[in-house]
Amino acid sequence: MKQTKVAVIGLGDISGIYLKNITKVFKNLELYGVCTHRVEKAREIAAEYGARKVYETMEDAFRDPEVEIIVNLTRPNEHLEVTMKALEAGKHVYTEKPLGATLEEGKKILEFAAFKGLLVAGAPDTFLGAGLQTCRKLIDDGFIGTPLGASAFMTCRGHERWHPNPAFYYQHGGGPLMDIGPYYLTALVSLLGGIETVSGMTKMSFPTRTIKSQPKCGEVINVEVPTYQTGLMRFASGVIGTIFVTFDVYASETPRIEIYGSEGTLSVPDPNTFGGPVRIFRPGSSEFMEIPLVKSYAENSRGIGISDMADAIRNGKKPRAGIDLMIHVLEVTNAFEESSDSKRHIDIASKIERPAPLGYTEIEGVLAD
Repeated sequence: MKQTKVAVIGLGDISGIYLKNITKVFKNLELYGVCTHRVEKAREIAAEYGARKVYETMEDAFRDPEVEIIVNLTRPNEHLEVTMKALEAGKHVYTEKPLGATLEEGKKILEFAAFKGLLVAGAPDTFLGAGLQTCRKLIDDGFIGTPLGASAFMTCRGHERWHPNPAFYYQHGGGPLMDIGPYYLTALVSLLGGIETVSGMTKMSFPTRTIKSQPKCGEVINVEVPTYQTGLMRFASGVIGTIFVTFDVYASETPRIEIYGSEGTLSVPDPNTFGGPVRIFRPGSSEFMEIPLVKSYAENSRGIGISDMADAIRNGKKPRAGIDLMIHVLEVTNAFEESSDSKRHIDIASKIERPAPLGYTEIEGVLAD
């Protein structure tokens, strides 16, 4: 199997699982090089994961003719600059979410990638895991009849309690909808199709946050973005959905995601994970029943979207976690805040078809259509 060489830009907390899966799981990928602002850290990472190159600057990676895909794991407010420079150098890009800090940034990337004839894809790729792919099969096979409605909830009390450097979650490009919302919205779109109209209410509950974690315990963060965000969605299929995401709530007993059908209810696992449990309630049942996972990749498989992208490059296809899906989710995310500010419904201009489901494979590290 021909391997696609990738270079990873940004070696923060999320990079470890990407590096592990690129080097240990997905057989069509080769970790060719790494880059971060601390060259010594990049050297340590390269030695640990067997990368051939350590780039002193990201431009060095972009100029390397061996590299086909740039994996952009920088902070959200840096995504635009890194992605645009990589595209300018002729590289395909896989980026952490969000695509850009604003819809305008996302559109700029979309238009430039099309002009250059290059692919852009990105996180979240959790919808390609065994849990959500099993849910997709249950819906497609009619186990809950016709989907009628959906709900999605993500509540936590903020990342300043545990993250070593949490400020960016509360700065431009952050907030619960931009940080965690893409997992939930991408999951919903992958299961139910595109969103046509949204209505939202958002607020900033606390103007500052005090870091409780090390090494910056006691430092105060000025909050720049809404941290309590709710919304309604009308899907193109007619499904009506609700979403609630917040960094302001200590605890909740709400489900992660539920899909309500004409013949039952589907309880969807945490879309920030790749596994289960997947549970279903059917008429005549006394309780929800857990369904065995019928697809592959139940473990933390971040990077599966890069593997799928590499296959798409080789076979002239669209990547499942491609830019069309990312721009749709980014537009919906931005529209909730626009709706809250303007006190009106917002129509979504971008259109999206559900990404094709993954096939089942018994060979770890190889994807199947």
